[in-house]
Amino acid sequence: MGPVPVARLLAQVTRPLMGRVQAAAARLALDWPGIVGPALAAVTAPERLSGGKDGRVLTIRATGPVALELQHLAPQLIERINAHAGPGFVTRLRFVQAARGLADPPAPAPPRRPPPPEAAARVETALADLPEGPLRDALARLGRAIASR
Repeated sequence: MGPVPVARLLAQVTRPLMGRVQAAAARLALDWPGIVGPALAAVTAPERLSGGKDGRVLTIRATGPVALELQHLAPQLIERINAHAGPGFVTRLRFVQAARGLADPPAPAPPRRPPPPEAAARVETALADLPEGPLRDALARLGRAIASR
């Protein structure tokens, strides 16, 4: 025995829970940037796979006016997706325009408050023996940031 890859364990656990199509859809979502490229992956995401053996429809969520552009690229996208997932895996694409970006913008950082005077003095005392320079400046900024929390 030895270490077992997590992917193998995960597949053993999830296979009974999901059918092959759902597992392939999950794999598609994970590999999306490699399938469509980083530029399209930044503004699109696979949302749902529906249909049966006659043909599956992949719903792709897109931001802004990209959905219209993707309609023109649909044959190439289907070709790329099927090259990745297997021949005939997807027969049609459906595009849904997202109201906002795919990822919520990060929350703004809370405003920094200055450290208490005694904490700032402790930082300066601790760094007194260090020579002037970028290392001392970086350590002083770090000390002040820690002291202000």
